[in-house]
Amino acid sequence: MLIPRNRLLLWTALLIVPLATLAGLWPASLPPAIVLIGLLVVIVLFDAVCALGRLENLKVECDPVVRLSKDRAGHIALYFNNPLAQDREIRIGLPLPREMESPREELRVLIPGGKPRSLVRWECTPRKRGNYPLPRCHLEATSFLGFWSLRKPLPLKAELRVYPDLFGERKQVAALFLNRGSLGSHALRQTGKGRDFEKLREYIPGDSFEDIHWKATAKRGRPVTKVYQIERTQEIYVILDASRLSARELANPSRPGTQVSTLERFINAALVLAFAAERQGDLFGLLTFSDRVLNFVRACNGQAHYSLCRDMLYALPATIVTPDYDELFAFIRTRLRRRALLVFLTALDDPLLAESFTRNANLICRQHLMLVNMIQPPGVRPLFDAPDVHRTDDLYQRLGGHLIREQLLELEKSLGRHGIQFNLVANEQLSAEIVTQYLNVRRRQLV
Repeated sequence: MLIPRNRLLLWTALLIVPLATLAGLWPASLPPAIVLIGLLVVIVLFDAVCALGRLENLKVECDPVVRLSKDRAGHIALYFNNPLAQDREIRIGLPLPREMESPREELRVLIPGGKPRSLVRWECTPRKRGNYPLPRCHLEATSFLGFWSLRKPLPLKAELRVYPDLFGERKQVAALFLNRGSLGSHALRQTGKGRDFEKLREYIPGDSFEDIHWKATAKRGRPVTKVYQIERTQEIYVILDASRLSARELANPSRPGTQVSTLERFINAALVLAFAAERQGDLFGLLTFSDRVLNFVRACNGQAHYSLCRDMLYALPATIVTPDYDELFAFIRTRLRRRALLVFLTALDDPLLAESFTRNANLICRQHLMLVNMIQPPGVRPLFDAPDVHRTDDLYQRLGGHLIREQLLELEKSLGRHGIQFNLVANEQLSAEIVTQYLNVRRRQLV
């Protein structure tokens, strides 16, 4: 597409308009005015024809998948191929989505000639996680005389993946990610002896009778004892609620003054726990649900498995539906046969949802170890622990928060009678609290 530039409009205003006016007022000047106007028109048309080849053979490529982190500055790499010997000065524009902030709307670059691959970085900062297509790149080049601009869209077919930013979450549990393997031995008290079979050995006085392997004893004619080791690979599953209660807005700990959804906080905590389980050598799995089971990843380990879990969560939306705990727990009973640690990230301040969760949790609490974590809603605290009460409306608001707190305390007692641990966690401490719970369970060998 050819676009007239300001230079063409300026020459038209300075030459054509005065000559046409002069020819109308003084007829004798008509022939030279026509010659000058015609000459300018020929030059402009010649410049337009030459401009059509300014972007010929120029190609642009981009990585098929561009990975970025939410609220962290990144860049999109564009690779230009200029087969001509001469340099080209072009203007670049990218149709970025609204969720992407960029310090500039356009970028002027000089593409060197004869280079098969020239790198141009477009700086941007994503403000919302998700998957965003980048279908094309818009280029603009100026004609030789500067009368015209040639604009041309080139296909990119790139995909922008914005992942949660875990930098702030990992800072809260920084001690967990320190590599202490080269700093010597560290004594760590271990509760229990483990129940993972290791080997058989001769009986030693003092061994428990329950550890005697009777078949091997009868075969060998002398007492043989079973030796156990501490379980090295436990299964940890994070069960993440993506229903309507997870769409509620909370204060963003990483960016004060902004809001973030409860689901966003759940996703960050789940990925931090996955990283911790990977470092401890355990198997990590993931299950997401709303009014049905959305995604399920069997417990495994390794960097490829962590990337799979992250790719499953980065574009997960919160849907305005009521969670179906009946289907969720039926799925868990049929798919998870081995005893595992189940970490639930959900909201149970709705009495009907809390009743449904308690009723279904009784079906699996004896088979699995369950930890239920909920972010403490704003204003849920004891009635007389609120010094900023100045009006009657403030008193009623604090009373409502107090009643919700009492209801959650009753739910904690009800779940505790079945061996289910319920935790009301502060928003900014969610990731650190979940990792601490996991390490305590692992240290006590409860799974």
